[in-house]
Amino acid sequence: MMASRCTRTTTCGVRVPNSGLVQQSKAAGRTLMTEQAKKLSNVSQVSSRSGVSVSASAGTVTPVVAASADVAPKKILMLGGTRFIGVYLARMLVEQGHEVTLLTRGKSPVTSKIPDDTDESYEKYASAVKHIACDRKDNDAMKAALSGQGFQVVYDMNGREAEDAEPILDALPDIEQYIFCSSAGVYMKSDQMPHREEDEVDFASRHKGKLNTENLLRERGVNFTSIRPVYIYGPLNYNPVEEWFFHRIKAGRPIPVPNSGIQVTQLGHVKDLAVAFVKVLGNPKAANQVYNISGARFVTFDGIAKACAEAAGAPEPELVHYNPKDFDFGKAKAFPMRDQHFFASIDKAVAELDWEPEFGLVDGLKDSYDKDFSRGTYRKEADFTTDDMILEKLGYKVPTMA
Repeated sequence: MMASRCTRTTTCGVRVPNSGLVQQSKAAGRTLMTEQAKKLSNVSQVSSRSGVSVSASAGTVTPVVAASADVAPKKILMLGGTRFIGVYLARMLVEQGHEVTLLTRGKSPVTSKIPDDTDESYEKYASAVKHIACDRKDNDAMKAALSGQGFQVVYDMNGREAEDAEPILDALPDIEQYIFCSSAGVYMKSDQMPHREEDEVDFASRHKGKLNTENLLRERGVNFTSIRPVYIYGPLNYNPVEEWFFHRIKAGRPIPVPNSGIQVTQLGHVKDLAVAFVKVLGNPKAANQVYNISGARFVTFDGIAKACAEAAGAPEPELVHYNPKDFDFGKAKAFPMRDQHFFASIDKAVAELDWEPEFGLVDGLKDSYDKDFSRGTYRKEADFTTDDMILEKLGYKVPTMA
């Protein structure tokens, strides 16, 4: 009966203007990262550091991560892999020759074609990736599905609480490495920025489950690597980060920005993040380590709005600043980011993982716009309810729908 709850299959086909950017400062003698925000030229080139190819015709980045000579093909179990980060990561791992099995509840298609796929590359990926349909919270079912399968590495892309990891650890006691997608949201608020991996963490944060998972992995003596992204963006993003701005830019509306608009934050492209996840696989330097991963430069809220407009080929938008304390939005979210400074140092990852971000902010936003929003494949329809509340109270003319 337990085995019947899990199904194993092989899947077959199923600038910012410079006023908006804030350069990272030198910290602890590490090298300044100032060159990664440059625009990519239209000349074909391949980064010798991360193996990322640049298309001469489109000027876009397609990660092609060269397999390390030190990492033999692995039998990999990935929790998730069908939505955003894992969609790109699974493709990279398959391309490197690893055997990848996705474990999901089986409620949505295991594979689907994404904008970066050609017919040939998608067919190759879809025929190579395997699938187990199972509820990761069901300990008995997980043991029945995973025991004896010989998985060597786990990529946990959707774990939120420590108890989410326990069934995997129980079923796979001899795994070589557990690679966990955590969050930079775990850090305690601080007057000293950027957040660094050794900074104090906040067990009262909404990401406390990520911290508890990291502690569980330490307590169980598992060789683990934890990746802490800041804000992630790129094609297929299910969080309304860049999409929120693109909706307003497309509609030609003013963009409401809380308070001064000079709050400093950081965005990292999903493909750069996926490359970092590949770089820690079998890497001795990554054993029992935590890494912040994001873009090379910091940006203000106002700068994000301007960069999104530039990426979309639109005029610079009108920005309207407001005090959130003057409004009662109820449960509605009036802005897609936390109203505070929030950014992290990526120096450790650059120094230890032979990795660096390949996307500048405008280039990355253009990649997202061209391959997703502009095609009408955004996740949520536009909702300007809170915008209209702000504009009306501040005496602006509220735009009417055409």
